[in-house]
Amino acid sequence: MQTLRTFLPGPIDFIQIIIVAAAIYYVLKLLARTRAIQMLAGVLVLMVTGFLARLLDLELISYILRGMFNYGIIAALIVFHPELRAALARLGQSRMIRFFNRMEEREVVEELVDAIVRLKRAKIGAIIAIQRDVGLDEYAETGTRIHARVGTDLVVSLFAPYGPLHDGAVLIVGDTLIAAGVILPLTQFPVSDKSLGTRHRAALGLSEETDALVIVVSEETQQISLAHRGRLARGVDIERVRVALAGGSIESLVASNSS
Repeated sequence: MQTLRTFLPGPIDFIQIIIVAAAIYYVLKLLARTRAIQMLAGVLVLMVTGFLARLLDLELISYILRGMFNYGIIAALIVFHPELRAALARLGQSRMIRFFNRMEEREVVEELVDAIVRLKRAKIGAIIAIQRDVGLDEYAETGTRIHARVGTDLVVSLFAPYGPLHDGAVLIVGDTLIAAGVILPLTQFPVSDKSLGTRHRAALGLSEETDALVIVVSEETQQISLAHRGRLARGVDIERVRVALAGGSIESLVASNSS
């Protein structure tokens, strides 16, 4: 009876269980709908394989998997770097810091909105990708690195016809324009609308691989389109663009007017 009592969980144990469960939930929520969740599934498969190898006494497989898991922590830090960076950033933000960040974000939103309006009126095509949680550094390597604060004149000038960088995409992280003339991956899925051009297909392609918000201005129709999570909304008015840039309901916007 005394032995059984020593294994009964106490209040501290329940608190620890709740904390661990909340941490696991937060991590899974953070990784959901990103490429990292697929990698996490692969890690779980390897863990199950390792357990079965030990159970069945498969020494060679167990040895190989042990060698892989020895470097698992380092590999996880590299693979999940964007997600870990985003998680730490969220944890470290106080209410006061968030207040000032929102003030800066509003300024950036208005600069981008003004740039999109000017591009639309001038019938200049453009594609602008705004980073969310998943990093865009690997795509930035395909273009020209630029480290400058987002400004209306800068964005418009980069897409000026016959300019050296006008054909590619512009990548934005926070209030900083990090690259221009970037080559984005085209969507790998069949597109029912055959009128979609290269910019729209590239916007869809990036939105399928990352959680970035991608804005496209068509030089043929002067329409504004938004791509997010593999879905495309066309003919979006500037007020809805402003809402999306400010962190509004992007999913509902795209779902309500997707191609």
